[in-house]
Formats: sequence, C-alpha cells, structure tokens
Amino acid sequence: MAKENLIIIMIDGGRFDYGLNSKVFQEVEKTSVFFSNSITYGPHTIAAMHAVFSGCYGTRTGTNSYWSTYDFKKESFVTLTEYLSSNGYFTSADLINELVVPKQGFDEYIVHDEINDDLTLRHKKILSKIQTKNQKGQPSFLYLHYSKIHTGIMNEVLKKYDNFSDEFFDNPDQNKNRYEKLFISAENYLKTILEEIKKLGLDDNSLILIMSDHGVSVGEKFGERAYGAFCYDYTLKTITHFISKKFQSKRITQQVRTIDFMPTILQFLKIPLDNTKEPLDGVSLMPLINNKKIDEQFAYSETGNPLKEKQPPKIPNVMSIRNSNWKLIYNLHNDSKEMYNLLEDPLELKNLIGTNNEIESMLWNELLKIQQSN
Repeated sequence: MAKENLIIIMIDGGRFDYGLNSKVFQEVEKTSVFFSNSITYGPHTIAAMHAVFSGCYGTRTGTNSYWSTYDFKKESFVTLTEYLSSNGYFTSADLINELVVPKQGFDEYIVHDEINDDLTLRHKKILSKIQTKNQKGQPSFLYLHYSKIHTGIMNEVLKKYDNFSDEFFDNPDQNKNRYEKLFISAENYLKTILEEIKKLGLDDNSLILIMSDHGVSVGEKFGERAYGAFCYDYTLKTITHFISKKFQSKRITQQVRTIDFMPTILQFLKIPLDNTKEPLDGVSLMPLINNKKIDEQFAYSETGNPLKEKQPPKIPNVMSIRNSNWKLIYNLHNDSKEMYNLLEDPLELKNLIGTNNEIESMLWNELLKIQQSN
C-alpha cells in the first residue's frame, strides 16, 4: 500500500477567532479534526515553526528568538522533514524566507517573493508536481507557506506604527477592518488550494494539516501592534485542522500544543522516532483523534518584547504557561507576573496575581521546570 502524502498549509498570522467565525473554515471543519484550543510555542514565525518541525520547545533546540535560526541544534534534534526524507518522501517547501523552517531534509526549499508572487498559482503548480511523483510511486511532503497576511501587516502596520502608537491603538475598527481584508484573502487562497487538492485526487491519500503559526493583534493590548511582544491568547491560539479520509470529523476542545503536531504526524504515518536523538517535548494526538483520552499537557510559550527598542531582544523576556483553565505570564524585563482565569476571563483583562497562591505556585513551578530543561 502506497505511503500517504503530508501536506501542510500554513496561514502565517492566521487568528484563531477569525477562523472560528469564517464560513470557509467552518466548511473545513465539516471534514476535519479541529483542535479548538491549540497553543503555539512562539508568537512569531521563526520560533513557532522550528518548534513545529522539531516537536520541541526552543528552550532545548536553541531556536527561541527572531535571531536564533542558525542556533538550531541540528545534530541533536531530527526534524519532521528529515524523518520523511529518510523514509522515501520527496520533500518540498515554498516559503517566505530561509529563516522560518529548518532546511535540512528538503529536496526543494524555494523562497517566494511575498510582495509580487501569486501564491495560489505557485502552490497549484507544486501540487501538480507531487501528483506526478505519486503516479510514479513516490510519496511527498509539501509545506505551503501562505504569507500574504504577514505581508499586509508588515506594510500597513509594522512599517507605519510602533508598539506605542496612539494612532494605531485609538483606531480599533480600522485595525479590525484591515485584518479582516487580509484574512478574507487567506480564505480565498485556502478554498482554491483545497479544491485543487481534491481535483488532483490528493485528498484520497494525504494527511493535510491546515494551521497558523500565531495570531496578530488588532489593538487589544497597548504595547503590541502586531505580534511577538506579549503572550496573550490573541497571538498564542492557532488554527489547527487535521484532514484525512481515515479520520472522522470532530472538534476537540482539550488544550494541545503545536509541538504535538510532529509526533502526531509520525505516528499516523507509522514512522518510528530515532531514540538516539533528543526526546520530544510534544506528544502524539492520535489517541484524541481516535476518541481515546490522554492527559492534558501544560503549554509553554515565550517571546522577546522589544519594549521601546526597534528590534526584539536576542533572548526571550516574556514567558507563559497555561492549561485550559489558567495562565501565568512572567515578564522578565520588569520581573512582573500576570495570572488569568481563562474560562471566566478569556480576553485576559483581570490580572489575578496574588489572589490564588496555590494555582500561582503550581503554574510557576511548571514554568520553571520547562525553562530548566534546556
């Protein structure tokens, strides 16, 4: 029996809540396993995607900031691509730049022009190529990076405002309208690409992961005009849909992490882990997909708040730990903490630090445990 393809469609900067309210994503949910509480390791692309491709936190792999792509410990951590390549897969990536995803294991590693290229046309052509590979008996791994939300935010927000711009934060409706237009373009792209996958018959023998790396601010919290400064849920919660003809569609509300994607994919494809390398932080979600219970894991995230500087710091200075009910945020730059009851206060408006020492202590210990694991 032929091996299944893996197709990852990554919507850079795709907000979870916009996906939840999208007719296109609601249609996707009808045929997918939808994880409605999926948390990224990093609210910026480099740290986020290295964590996805390694199944591990950047605290251990070395890629924990905007500046640490080349610090990835490739001798100690096997990437998803390397696993697939060593199991006979043709591996191809079309992405925004050479920094966001580990290169090792890719047969093709193509960088598109995020300003001028038509990603829909490019990605349809790449899909045709893997159909040809399939006809010759070779399975494929395809990573498609949809970058137009990022491009719009870069040109219309990052280049125009800073993190403390009154003009930005005083115009929430304008911010929401801007983002909505960008998200609609992503919806149109996704709808066309999924139609092309079906047209080519690739949906019959592929595991498809539709995901976002992080969300984007529309002005919720003063001090973050886009992403990468804070660890609030509007950037930490991600879109996550797994699609396979072998899965029954369902919504899973248990908290999961993007570091869980790699072990899930490898288990589905029956590819064993290399036990001579570093163990994974992520766990397989296949039991949840198959209606079995697994313990909920704490989700750790971190980023580098630039504060008044023009560039983010070399090492993270904001960290968070959360479960489905509670979140603790530690701001290293001013040694402050925040704690939120996520069930009662999903917008994270009421800081409860100091009001429940037992929960605070439990979360703090879990945060330290992960930080000390590197």
